[in-house]
Amino acid sequence: MNASRKPLDGINVLTFEIQVAGPYCTMMLADQGASVIKVENPKGGDTARGGAPRIANDKGETQSGYFLRFNRNKRSLTLNLKSDKGRELFRELARQSDVVVENFRPGLLDEMGLGYKALSELNPGLIYACISGFGSLDGYLGPYSKRPAYDIVAQAMGGLMNTCGQAEGPPTWLGVALGDIVSGMQAAYAIMLALYQRTQTGRGQYIDISMYDTMIGLAERSVTAYSLTKHVLERGREPYMAPWGPFECQDGYVGLIVATEGDWAKFCQAIERPDLVGREGTTSGPDRAKNMSGWLGDIVNGWFRQRTKAEATSTLLAAGLPVGPVQNAREIVEDPHVAARRLLIDVPDPILGSVTLVGPVARMSGNGAPLAGPAPLLGQHNAEILTEMLGYTAEQVGQLKAEAVI
Repeated sequence: MNASRKPLDGINVLTFEIQVAGPYCTMMLADQGASVIKVENPKGGDTARGGAPRIANDKGETQSGYFLRFNRNKRSLTLNLKSDKGRELFRELARQSDVVVENFRPGLLDEMGLGYKALSELNPGLIYACISGFGSLDGYLGPYSKRPAYDIVAQAMGGLMNTCGQAEGPPTWLGVALGDIVSGMQAAYAIMLALYQRTQTGRGQYIDISMYDTMIGLAERSVTAYSLTKHVLERGREPYMAPWGPFECQDGYVGLIVATEGDWAKFCQAIERPDLVGREGTTSGPDRAKNMSGWLGDIVNGWFRQRTKAEATSTLLAAGLPVGPVQNAREIVEDPHVAARRLLIDVPDPILGSVTLVGPVARMSGNGAPLAGPAPLLGQHNAEILTEMLGYTAEQVGQLKAEAVI
């Protein structure tokens, strides 16, 4: 395989997206070579462009760090979809596209005549992915289908927040927009399935990704536990497995899980308490979990509190246990292993010069270095896209601008 080629070279993606879920999906596709055209409202574009943190250059021009996170390797086309001509241009582009992605209110594009039914009549091979809070596919609609949703709503309703946090504390947001980001990942995965299926059938299809469904999928442990036992898992009270951290050290925390009885024996040797192996109350994960709030927790927590993160980590690693320090962003950026993985990539930016971002996660032997194209300025590629894909002349592009279509 030619390492300079990418898996999705030649795939055209047209996206009408805002904020995180749609942009994360299409960034994943763009990172792998897809040509992604980001259609934006001429008046301000993606609302993420106004998000914090806003970073200024020497000239006082500002760029949104929020926007940069999800929009590299794309081109921006501004279209006024309230105008007949704007909608006509969108349809012309969809006719030449392999994939359409959108994450607006379900039904909005249908009302504009730009939904899957209308576009698939023009392009039967079109794959159309809609990411929404609660789902949009006929036959799978529920009482919440028309509700709006943001990430925190999906995390709250989907069960994640209920199991995260301290035992006596409130439900806790996980600190990362999993409702958006994992929904975007699910959409990208489904698009790949649909592209593969199209090679067999020649036809595209509609993809319905619900943020609520996605979060329930991530909360499957607690859902399955209830299904099998009718016991509702509670935050801060682990009933099945122990020890399970984070555990507090002198200078921070380490993450550890003792998942098997073999690991329990290794742990006891490492903390110089071999007498705990086989002791009543320690012979299974559920038994140990019951005692972590009492005498066993005192022993385990006491061992960690007498050591630094590095000391605890090195001791337990030497015993063959999976363990690691709880790291902040600075520690991650400075981590030599992250450097060896080349996970952080430098991406050019027309305002800031260059920014360091988290690159694609997957490593593929035939895929070469990741693409590192900048996030586009609003409407930056209007003329380029319209002349390249639709054959418009410079005069015609100028007329569209004069008519406020672009």
